[in-house]
Amino acid sequence: MAEDIIVNHDDWGLHRKGYLDQRRHKEKVEEVIKQQLGDLIVDESIILSDGKKSTKIPMRSLEEFRFKYDLNKKNHTGQGNKKMSPGDILGRELGKGKGSSGSGAGENPGEDIYEAEVTYEDLANILFAELKLPNLDDKKRPLIAHDRPEFNDVRKKGLMANVDKKRTLLESIKRQALQENKDKDKRLKITPEDLRFKTWETRPNFETNAVILAMMDTSGSMGQFEKYISRTFFFWMVRFLRLKYENVEIRFLAHHTEAKEVTEEEFFTRGESGGTRCSSVYKYALDLIESDYPPAHFNIYPVHFTDGDNIGSDNSRALTLMKNLVEVSRVVGYGEILRTHYSSTLMSTLKRITDPKLRLVTIRDRNEVYDALKTVFS
Repeated sequence: MAEDIIVNHDDWGLHRKGYLDQRRHKEKVEEVIKQQLGDLIVDESIILSDGKKSTKIPMRSLEEFRFKYDLNKKNHTGQGNKKMSPGDILGRELGKGKGSSGSGAGENPGEDIYEAEVTYEDLANILFAELKLPNLDDKKRPLIAHDRPEFNDVRKKGLMANVDKKRTLLESIKRQALQENKDKDKRLKITPEDLRFKTWETRPNFETNAVILAMMDTSGSMGQFEKYISRTFFFWMVRFLRLKYENVEIRFLAHHTEAKEVTEEEFFTRGESGGTRCSSVYKYALDLIESDYPPAHFNIYPVHFTDGDNIGSDNSRALTLMKNLVEVSRVVGYGEILRTHYSSTLMSTLKRITDPKLRLVTIRDRNEVYDALKTVFS
């Protein structure tokens, strides 16, 4: 009689328990980040740290599913009894805390809340996943300084480093197959006559080119709130472009009644005074495009942020220049930072442009920066 054979083996699913718990925790953290993203990206500690600091967000603790044994054998909500019929109310949840019923403090324990640490990288990955350069065209131009070799010919003489192994073997096989007196030794032999070498020609390397013209109002009417919101928008814009695109140039333009190009550090730190003439920065951007970035070879993306407090007599000229800017660009972003519910005269003027390449946004609250980024770069 055959004996029963018992095979013992480990439950390999247990070895993945830690990994599955870690992945579930990560998914929950990402879910909370998405819910609070509008507030997180304007966190001053993140902006001022230049992306080198982390922040903390509150989230519910994750409990493992388990059975709870009822030693007192009490009736609970959802259990029912023989006296109940369909449609009866089984019970109500009470005592969740003061304010839920207006009758004072609750008796039941609350949920465990803890703070999960969120790094700049976590925020960036989730934020940038929804952003891209819109209407990106394969604009190309030859970059002579970055010629690339193109192997397009095979010759009998050349450097051993460029030997074409496949063609050399084929030549050896053909030569031995055509020999009338075959050797008894059937091993493949390679002679100098069989060698074939790759040769190349240099061709200019073509790359997709894009330029971002970051334009910011630095006039005296831009208060602390307006400046902070503008810099926050451009802070994430610059990091998004540098993370996701290799060959993108960013030019920083500041203006009051006159426009000028500034360094990145000056763009994010310096303040100005004086009046506001938005047409000055549009004219400066058009001159820059004409001299350095021909639209036939570049994807152009001007983005302008202001408080909309423009000299009234300048609106018509700003409208004409903005039309020209939209015509040569892939997308133009215009954003206004307002503390009131009324639009500026400049915004009302620019709304006459019906071209969808002009994307208008208004920011009245800190958490609207996220929506503005998605509107311009989507």
